[in-house]
Amino acid sequence: MAEISAVESATGSHHAWPVELRLSADRRRLTVSFDDGHIFALDAEYLRVESPSAEVQGHSPAERKYIGGKQDVQLIGIDRVGHYAVRLSFDDMHSTGIYSWDYLYELGRDRDAIWKRYLDGLAAAGGSRARQGR
Repeated sequence: MAEISAVESATGSHHAWPVELRLSADRRRLTVSFDDGHIFALDAEYLRVESPSAEVQGHSPAERKYIGGKQDVQLIGIDRVGHYAVRLSFDDMHSTGIYSWDYLYELGRDRDAIWKRYLDGLAAAGGSRARQGR
């Protein structure tokens, strides 16, 4: 990915911008390098179950869904959306989430807390990370 210049928000705060997105050979990990030096390796499963789409996030926190069965999901496409995001496509045919640079950064920075929230929510819903039939 080409280098992208950092931009100041309306409030004057600095946002980190990605300088590289690298998909692993097995398509199960996306590594995002930001211009502030942070590098986050994000598993496809994590990206899929935390999709910013309405299918996962709902239209309010109360509508949040904990999607199971995505442990073996792979990324099959990464498409740039303007200068602010990417659309990720997964082999389960999900492709409606638009991942802003800020959201990818948050997913990397807060991974442990977000993953725990997901696992707790999935358990409460009686779900499993494993694909059904395995």
